[in-house]
Amino acid sequence: MLRGAAMIAWLAVPLHAFAQDNVVATATLPRDLSPWGMYLNADPVVKAVLIGLAFASIVTWTVWLAKSIEIFFAKRRVRAALNKLVGVRSTLEDVQRLAGIQGEVEQFLEAAATELKFSPGSTDKEGIKERIASRLERLEASYARRILRGTGVLATIGATAPFVGLFGTVWGIMNSFIGISKSHTTNLAVVAPGIAEALLATAFGLAAAIPAVVIYNVFARSIAGYRAGLGDAAAEILRLVGRDLDRAHSVPFERAAGEPAIGRRVRLADASAAQRGSS
Repeated sequence: MLRGAAMIAWLAVPLHAFAQDNVVATATLPRDLSPWGMYLNADPVVKAVLIGLAFASIVTWTVWLAKSIEIFFAKRRVRAALNKLVGVRSTLEDVQRLAGIQGEVEQFLEAAATELKFSPGSTDKEGIKERIASRLERLEASYARRILRGTGVLATIGATAPFVGLFGTVWGIMNSFIGISKSHTTNLAVVAPGIAEALLATAFGLAAAIPAVVIYNVFARSIAGYRAGLGDAAAEILRLVGRDLDRAHSVPFERAAGEPAIGRRVRLADASAAQRGSS
């Protein structure tokens, strides 16, 4: 009887190991550990995380392409207008040269001209310049807000994508441990596919977050340069207006009905200069 019991115990161990090997083989046989295969075999929650991160990555590169083109042309437009403003001595003497300015700086010039039009007969030069500066400041802030549109999405993706990927990883590993409990085996081959699928979510999260952060920082520097160009253009326009105001107030206040005071004074100054030149 003792010999028979020993024989039964000796046979039971290989049978248990053979059954465990069958479980491992059955668990690993249908698994495809390529990225696409891991996605197809992943849990629905992990699939949703992967799809969301892939969509975030597409949004990142779309914003990069659109904003790169927008910022490039905006900076070139402001730089060209600023080069024209630097060579102008007076807004009234160089009307033809200023007429070729387009874009943001054109709006700056129109705002300055509008304020001068609304201040006929005013002798308060500082008040006029302050009102013009206020208009230019509001326009500059408006253009800065417009150029910033879309960059907030990059900041959001860069900040949240790693944590979304981590959530998918935690969920996948949790399912892998549940699989260990159901299969009654601790063999790594049983849970390796599930862990690989979980780690794929982390990889997707980093792939979406790293470009978003880098692109956001590049845009921040480019937009800072664009805003600096707008500030230089606004300051140059204020200098031109200051010259015109000083020149206008150096002439006696005489004007026809309906004619702006500054225009009348500048015209009288030109006439006086022409008379002095002819004499």
